[in-house]
Amino acid sequence: MAPSESHTGLRLAMRALCQQFPESYWRELDQQRAYPEAFVHTLMEAGYLGALIPREYGGRGMSLVEASIILEEINRSGGNAGPCHAQMYTMGTLLRHGSQAQKQAYLPKIASGELRLQAFGVTEPEAGTDTTSITTTAVRQGNRYVVNGRKIYISRVQHSDLMILLARTTPLDHVKKKSEGLSVFLVDLRAALGHGLTMKPIRVMINNETNELLFDRVEVPAENLIGEEGHGFRYILDGMNAERILIAAECIGDGRWFVERATQRARERHVFGRPIGQNQGIQFPIAQAYIRVEAADLMRLRAAELFDRGEPCGPEANMAKLLAADASWEAANVAMQTYGGYGLAVDYDIERKFRETRLYQVAPISTNLILAYVGEHVLGLPRSY
Repeated sequence: MAPSESHTGLRLAMRALCQQFPESYWRELDQQRAYPEAFVHTLMEAGYLGALIPREYGGRGMSLVEASIILEEINRSGGNAGPCHAQMYTMGTLLRHGSQAQKQAYLPKIASGELRLQAFGVTEPEAGTDTTSITTTAVRQGNRYVVNGRKIYISRVQHSDLMILLARTTPLDHVKKKSEGLSVFLVDLRAALGHGLTMKPIRVMINNETNELLFDRVEVPAENLIGEEGHGFRYILDGMNAERILIAAECIGDGRWFVERATQRARERHVFGRPIGQNQGIQFPIAQAYIRVEAADLMRLRAAELFDRGEPCGPEANMAKLLAADASWEAANVAMQTYGGYGLAVDYDIERKFRETRLYQVAPISTNLILAYVGEHVLGLPRSY
């Protein structure tokens, strides 16, 4: 363990848990396109997926720094936190903006794992990352809202009981700003699927269950509105800093896994009578990847510490996500190059992790949009889109 790594006890506990699920476990799941149910159950039993839920609601009451270390260590072990990470942070919208009755009803069950809140219904086929242009509507009719529209790339629906949904409750031509008139709902997927809600799985290049959702007059009780009607866009934005910091941590985990694997391979693989790591063409890229992962980690920790203190952290959260995603992708390429043809072989896990970490160049936010955010909101340059 590097001297700079913090929270030694938590890291060791996570490593002990992850050792129960070796790389062969994740490799087999990848080949079968199966969900890591046993791993998620073990993680939930240990209380780690309720890390950010306050103790008064049955959670661990951990800091974001600690939560980020949990996800980092999963990926660093050779696993993939993606199938379950949303159980940790999606509830933030409910925690920060839900009523006391909603929090009492749902958070203890989410903390215990009795209820899974892992689906986040925001993205739409036409709007993409232009969230204020979504066209899914929720119209109040008595004591319920009736939802119509489409969502796309909504993951983990098959393994969720509940979903956070963003829909337009006031028509776009009736608001002064595009960000107004959007509302957030807690949708019971158990009641909605087959009763107006249709799920169409989308096969992607990694082992991630994601879907297109079609809403045809899906009824949502009015009591499931989170916060005030029309203020949902702000509620969604409020949770994005935590998400970006946590995803950055996963990238740090990936980056460290790739660097450790490449370093080991460079020591052990001998060609032309010498270890390949003796060659600068192999050694220097690994060193460069290591440096960039460690630098990204510093920004991850800075952003998480600001978040935990309740201070503004938008620039830091975005920069952490970009730096970590870039660092893990560079480390993935270095590992692939170090392994050569063996990197393409399934049994070495490089190609699996290579595919998994590539996702974070485009999700949950494109690195280009982060650059646009920094250009406009940090540097004060004209909006580029």
